[in-house]
Amino acid sequence: MAEIKYEIIEKIAVLSESTKGWKKELNLISWNGRDPKYDLREWAPDHEKMGKGITLSKEEIIELKKGLNNLDSIE
Repeated sequence: MAEIKYEIIEKIAVLSESTKGWKKELNLISWNGRDPKYDLREWAPDHEKMGKGITLSKEEIIELKKGLNNLDSIE
């Protein structure tokens, strides 16, 4: 399997942390030298290991923000 290269350009938010220290984070990341995208996934404390996640373009993150702003309440 080819090595995946990444660079965390900007740390935006930590959403939660497990008892083992893994953190669910929203970051701006460049994957394999490509243009950075917004990325939501779990990371090991040293950022050497990661869980499955999703990447979003700027346009997609704007639409997600609009949708979240439209929520009346979260129960």
